Amino acid sequence: MRHTVPVHARSAVVDLFGDHLRRRGWWAPVSAVLALTGTVDVAGPATRTAISRLVAQGWLEAHSEEGVRGYAATPRARHRWERAHDRVYAPGPPAWDGRWHLVHVDSGGDRRRREQVARTMTYLGYGRWGSGGWVSPRPSPELEPSLEPLEVGWVAVHGRLEPAQDAAGLAARVWDLDALAGEHRRFEQALDASPAVAGLGPQVAYRERTVLVHAWRRFLFQDPDLPPEVLPRDWPGHRARRHFLDRAAALAPAADRYVDDVLAETRR
Repeated sequence: MRHTVPVHARSAVVDLFGDHLRRRGWWAPVSAVLALTGTVDVAGPATRTAISRLVAQGWLEAHSEEGVRGYAATPRARHRWERAHDRVYAPGPPAWDGRWHLVHVDSGGDRRRREQVARTMTYLGYGRWGSGGWVSPRPSPELEPSLEPLEVGWVAVHGRLEPAQDAAGLAARVWDLDALAGEHRRFEQALDASPAVAGLGPQVAYRERTVLVHAWRRFLFQDPDLPPEVLPRDWPGHRARRHFLDRAAALAPAADRYVDDVLAETRR
């Protein structure tokens, strides 16, 4: 995939654990993490800084195996990154029962906390609806554990709108669907400019797949995965998802070989 969005160090480490190491025991030597993030042009010092911050925030922990220093994902990280993986590779939005999940969060007037709440709620698929209000077509199972560390009060209700036929109007008011559609079209354009998968070596395949997943994972913070019932016809996000899944699957075998080779080399 055309490298339109630089892969930041934190994202490179998180994507590595969530996309590859989750199937390999959630652990890797330090040298392997540095080698694999370096494949997508993340400098070693930046990776080390990202790892340190992830450790401080409770996402990674230092762990050695057979005398080899490395890092493992914490139980908290495994739960969060497993759910993120499921969202990234979901074949489509879950079936919708016509109800909306409305949440009001009281941040106590603290600006920094409001910003933390906004990032959290957006990642969980909620759109802002009024002062302190958030709405999603479905409850997020991560809502309570995600808000608890922020020490904010919140209440929620799950029900239908009246009149029910205004669901599409609500979606259009809460989310900028035109802008989101444009992001999906740009993603497809970048895919169209990508090299053919056939013939790519393991290292190049790993790089291509990592950049691809990084670009698609950004939609977790932008796209609430709205049900088709409330979206415009011919929604480009559906087509972009299919293309992403097809290309990610095609790149996976060679990319996996590269990860296995790097892990084997750095364990020696």
